[in-house]
Amino acid sequence: MTTAHETLVRVGVFGLLGSGNLGNDGSLEAVLGYLRAEHPEAVVDALCGGPEVVSARYGIPATRLHWYRGEYRTASRAGAVAGKGLGKLVDAFRTAAWVRRHDIVIVPGMGVLEATLPLRPWGFPYSLFLLCASGRLFGTRVALVGVGAAAIGNRATRTLVRRSARLAAYRSYRDAPSRDAMRAMGVDTARDEVHPDLAFALPTPPASAPSEQTPHPPGPVCVGVMAFHGGDEDRARAEEIHRRYLDGTTRFVRALAEDGRPVRLLTGDGVDVPVVAAILDAVDSPLVTAADVSSLADLMKEMAAADAVVAARYHNLICALKVGTPTLAVSYAAKSDALMAQMGLGAYCHPAREVDADRLLEQFRELEQRAAELRRTLTERNQVAARRLQDQFTALTAALFPATDHPHAHTLREAP
Repeated sequence: MTTAHETLVRVGVFGLLGSGNLGNDGSLEAVLGYLRAEHPEAVVDALCGGPEVVSARYGIPATRLHWYRGEYRTASRAGAVAGKGLGKLVDAFRTAAWVRRHDIVIVPGMGVLEATLPLRPWGFPYSLFLLCASGRLFGTRVALVGVGAAAIGNRATRTLVRRSARLAAYRSYRDAPSRDAMRAMGVDTARDEVHPDLAFALPTPPASAPSEQTPHPPGPVCVGVMAFHGGDEDRARAEEIHRRYLDGTTRFVRALAEDGRPVRLLTGDGVDVPVVAAILDAVDSPLVTAADVSSLADLMKEMAAADAVVAARYHNLICALKVGTPTLAVSYAAKSDALMAQMGLGAYCHPAREVDADRLLEQFRELEQRAAELRRTLTERNQVAARRLQDQFTALTAALFPATDHPHAHTLREAP
């Protein structure tokens, strides 16, 4: 009699997942789809920010990323400061123990190698370094898949990010500027590839695009808002930046409503909800409503039904572009400009730090005038993105699943 063998591959996913950021969770969903389709033998679990959400939504076991539950709250009291300090030490052992139990750990997308939003070095950059260092120590392959990167001014953060990248067994980026940024920080990127953001691999809802002879009155506009306070270098004037962003966005929404346009306000993270509330309070119109979204799929459904989208968050932009809706980016980082250029809409970017409602309205009207042409462009660019993401997953399989004799792998034997 013959004995059947099945190799059990232990795969971990790591990051600020299940913590309220829809883009991060969309990247996780794309990677889980790849694993389930191409590597059904993989046993998957997560070390993440929101383990309860990840387990309930995606059906995988999950462990909390940080031992200290107040990690992302500002520590002002001595007890909280001591708790955070102790947590850093405990997390080093917890992360190492978790990594050691795996053959492969995947960091799915996200801007893990950038600091375009306020970021402390001993927050996620430290966690990522612990992951990559543990992987190198125990022979676990750590893969940074389709991640974002950017130049980092803070020396400690830059050092942790650079060392993490160097320790990873595999790296790929969601755009060319990310790879360029890592090269500029001293990482050898000669073998690193660039592919579209992982969210482009998610299912697309049925199209409900208007015909080229769109009847009047025009349809709804989705406006994706953000709790934008600038980046790491803007901490001293964060409130001023936020007030300017909120005032410009509010004036733009009011102008749309005064023109008779229905407006749907969208978020991309739980922290954006107060921005929606502020706009609704300032623009007292039944034409302005807020959508209840909890996933990128929800965002795509809203955007597929719209005539146009104006959005700030990176993954709001991806959802709009993916469903083929003409999109205007309120851009806060080079990644947004690069994405828009990649999808053929590079002319439709507006700076988030200097939102000028009148100029934004001019760009919006120009966008709508070219709507039919831009929809055709997006259809073509989405087809290219789909092919390139298949190349990403093929490369990932070659790098992470080349054989079944990994030193950590167990062999399950069926009874004869």
